[in-house]
This record gives sequence, structure tokens and C-alpha cells, in this order.
Amino acid sequence: MTTSNPAENIADSAKTNYPVVAGWTQLNGHTYVRSSPEWGANTGLIVGSEKALVIDTGGGPRQAKELVAAVREITDLPLTLANTHAHYDHLFGNAYFRNHEGVMDIWAHHSVVRDLLESGLLQRKFVRGVEPEMEKAEGLDTEIDYPNRLLEETPVDLDLGGVTATLFFLGRAHSEGDMLVGADGVLFAGDIVEEGGHPSFEDSFPHEWQRVLGKIIAIDELYPIVVPGHGQPVDMDFVRMQFHKLRQGIRVCEAAIHEASTDYTKAIPVLPYGPLQSRHLLQRLKKTTARAASSED
Repeated sequence: MTTSNPAENIADSAKTNYPVVAGWTQLNGHTYVRSSPEWGANTGLIVGSEKALVIDTGGGPRQAKELVAAVREITDLPLTLANTHAHYDHLFGNAYFRNHEGVMDIWAHHSVVRDLLESGLLQRKFVRGVEPEMEKAEGLDTEIDYPNRLLEETPVDLDLGGVTATLFFLGRAHSEGDMLVGADGVLFAGDIVEEGGHPSFEDSFPHEWQRVLGKIIAIDELYPIVVPGHGQPVDMDFVRMQFHKLRQGIRVCEAAIHEASTDYTKAIPVLPYGPLQSRHLLQRLKKTTARAASSED
């Protein structure tokens, strides 16, 4: 005789189709996700009895306006925001939420503010064609609204009323400040995990990214469902596949760099990623390895 295990039930559901409610994919009774049509970036919604948490706010006021309308199809509760990392398609909608919904708290890893101060203006060019006002900084809702609640190394539990969302940091990976959000069997992983396309390595720390994926796999019993930064919800088998793929990519790159330091890009055709992503992976491995070596001197 066997007994039912809720975690196993959630894991099984990760391999099936989820119901769609008002344009949101509903992962369980209080957790939702929807994807932007332009960049495919995911926004999460966790609804408690007292407040709701919105995870990532889109690339500017146009996307944010649509997100607010979609959120209000699900709940009229006060909102708190969480930004998974400091890239435009995940947080340029902050100002709209703040100005139109009276949001008080925006959570992110503490490095996100510094990253935005350094690169926020430059990132505006990436929203061209989708968020023209945001690109040109025209209008109140196009300001870069910085997170004001900053996660350090200790996890933070947000009580939403009968539902607790845990914000935590496992290390640098896709970017310097990748924050994860977990609640009731679902893990919002930001761009640490990608589905339907190759990971982006421009600002990454490949060796540390591999270790972070390993840490996520180690807590698979807590979070059988993983929501990537882009793409469909996945299970831990997908995360394991991404872990092994990145480990393979790092090995190929390091061998190429060691054997042909002047033309290591010859490794690109045999890497398990697209040409652009492979080039960025090689560049970041070379840069981060050199930086680590210099810090040890």
C-alpha cells in the first residue's frame, strides 16, 4: 500500500498542462505565471489572503500596464514586487507599478541597485521598438525605479497571508544578483534557468552559475516546479539537464582556451549553445578566470 505524497503530485503536474486563468498559467491554488509576447520574459504572481507578490515587472510602462490589468483580473490585494535580477526585461516596469498601484516595497538582491546605476541608461536601448517611451525616457512611468528592500545573504520570508514566499540568493550565476523566490513547491528562478532558448552569458559567472544550479538541484524536494526566466515551467530533471550542459560547455571552453589562447573561438562550433551564446560563454570564462587569478596574486 502506498500513500500520496503532495510533492510527488506537484512534480507529476509539472509534466502536464496547467489551467489558464485570465491569461495566467495557474501552477497551484495561489501561484501563477504569464509570459510577455515580445521577449518571452515570465512574470510570477503569488496571492495570499492579505497581499500579493508580483515577480518581475516587464520592460517598461506598456508591458507593466498590461501586467497590472492582468494582475487585477486575479486579485485586488495590495502588491509587493520582487525583481529577480538587474536586466531591463525583468524590472523596467517598476515605476508603473509604483505610480499606479501605490507599491511600497520592491525586493531585489542588494547588487541590483549598483548594477542599475552602472548600466540602467545603457539598457534603455534594448527596449527599442517595444517600449519607445522607455527607450527615450519620456514620461513619469519611464524612470528607472530602484528596489528599496534589499536582500543580503540571509533568506527573507514574506508573509502574504496564509502563503509564505521565501526570497533567497545562492550565488552569482546569470548575473551578479540573481534572486530566487520560492513558495509552496514552486521556485521562480529568473534567468538562472531558461527554457525554449539558450541561456544568456553576457553578464554571467559560468563556474558559479554551475554551482548555483547544483544547489537548486539539491533542494529538489522543496521545489518540484521551476519557473524559468523565459519559457514554460519545468521540473528538476530539466534543471539537471541544464547543469550537465553547462558543465560540458565549460570543459570545452577551458580546453580551447588552454590549447589555443589566441584563437580559442574555434571551440564555438562544438559547444552545446548557439554561436552568439557560445562566444559570450568563452569571453566570460576568460574574463572571470583572469579576474579570479589576479585577485589571488
